[in-house]
Amino acid sequence: MNTPPGRTAGRTALVVVDLQNDFCTGPVAAARYPGDPTRLATVAANTARAVEAARAHGTEVVFVRFIGDPALQGASWRRRDAALGKRPKCLDGSWGAEFHAVAPEPGEAVFTKAACFDAFLNPGFESHLRRGGVQHLVMAGVFADVCVDSTARTAFQKGFHITVLADCTAALHLPDDAVLSFMGRVYGARVTTRDQLSVWTSLPEPTLPEPILPETAVPQNQEQPWV
Repeated sequence: MNTPPGRTAGRTALVVVDLQNDFCTGPVAAARYPGDPTRLATVAANTARAVEAARAHGTEVVFVRFIGDPALQGASWRRRDAALGKRPKCLDGSWGAEFHAVAPEPGEAVFTKAACFDAFLNPGFESHLRRGGVQHLVMAGVFADVCVDSTARTAFQKGFHITVLADCTAALHLPDDAVLSFMGRVYGARVTTRDQLSVWTSLPEPTLPEPILPETAVPQNQEQPWV
């Protein structure tokens, strides 16, 4: 689809992270995710709608998937799994590794993470973005505090602008709001929802949350008493 004049779709890519069966549905996902399982179903459905919206606006969609076969794991990964009793997930060729709720269309790029969190550890991911002149990554998928964060963190340090779709992600270990606030504060990420037109038509202005003062902090408009 051609991009209408004045739009920045050519500089924006929607990055769908690890929307796979073992992370989103079925017994493996249910055993890992501590929250309401309907939250994962909602995230998956919203991400599928975000993919539809991106395609409709001429925005590239890039899929990232995780493969966790033991043969691909580094020593530190194997040690962690042994210590915490974690079983391998998303084994290559298994149902658990298949995409959930939405799948790539012919011609859309797919990048595999071999037992790692960060999509940039697959060199082809960054090369693909650079070749396409992408400057702005719109992040969706799971989990907000693991692979989405790891990829967004590296992207920021490499000069990419970041938008995170709050209704298209969920955290695994931390409260969702805390993770999104962190991304806004540290990466200058714009945190918004998939139905906002500006996601697909403009580079982001950072969404910076109000600063949280420690309980012992003295507001600026009050004098600190001498002690």
